[in-house]
Amino acid sequence: MAAKDLYHEQVKAALGKDGWTITADPLALDWDNRDVQIDLAAEKLLLAEKDARRIAIEVKSFLSSSLLQDLYAALDQFLLYRKALQNTEPERELFLAVREAVWQSLLNRTDSAALLHDYQVKLLIFDEQEEAITQWIS
Repeated sequence: MAAKDLYHEQVKAALGKDGWTITADPLALDWDNRDVQIDLAAEKLLLAEKDARRIAIEVKSFLSSSLLQDLYAALDQFLLYRKALQNTEPERELFLAVREAVWQSLLNRTDSAALLHDYQVKLLIFDEQEEAITQWIS
């Protein structure tokens, strides 16, 4: 099993505070006869629709000396995981969870935002101190 990201438990707690039920930790998938593990799976009952919204969350800490290198790695992983989900659980949406500080310093900038938009990366922005979700960006 891969090591959990530094902020894994904070994201898990934030999802709980936001009304999500964790359904897998990690979510194991088969991709091209290989095991793929996305950090978390969660669902939330949508009363108006009498259905549940199902998501998968990949937590990224962005702690190396190069935020750009972390972005390369996170984007590559996100795209592979999204493809694996499309093949196995197409109704589940994939989100990349990042700290508010990473959003402000890197991902909210023009070029990064355009890249995320072009690749249709959905983001869950969280405050690691408060263990709270600050934004959902689809």
